[in-house]
Amino acid sequence: MMKDGDRYMRISLVWGGVFMLTGVVLGAFGAHALKALLSESQLVSFNTGVRYQMIHGLALLIIGTISGLKSISFKWSVGSIIAGTLCFSVSIYLLVLGHAWNWSWVSALGPITPLGGTLLILGWAIFIAKVTKIKV
Repeated sequence: MMKDGDRYMRISLVWGGVFMLTGVVLGAFGAHALKALLSESQLVSFNTGVRYQMIHGLALLIIGTISGLKSISFKWSVGSIIAGTLCFSVSIYLLVLGHAWNWSWVSALGPITPLGGTLLILGWAIFIAKVTKIKV
């Protein structure tokens, strides 16, 4: 039977890997397939989503290797980083592509991006609070 801490370590590692894998795919997609379709500012926005996704994917891989992940603080931190990355990066991808492809419904996603950023900030604040209490 898997311990709760092991489960959250695995969740962190799996999501970190998923974010890294899809970040590479989306980065290549943006650099090649979207270059002719998007304006320079749209490409910059798209690449911002990719950059944040990759950074937080790597962070989740690192956090997933921390042995103290069993605490509720780390669970909230990992959950906030995963949710924040999904909200932030995916909303940027959809907003950029939606404007390029004339999807009228994408403007409703505008508030999702700052919500994602807020969740990322929260996740990192929880992480910092937890690691500053760890006794070495």
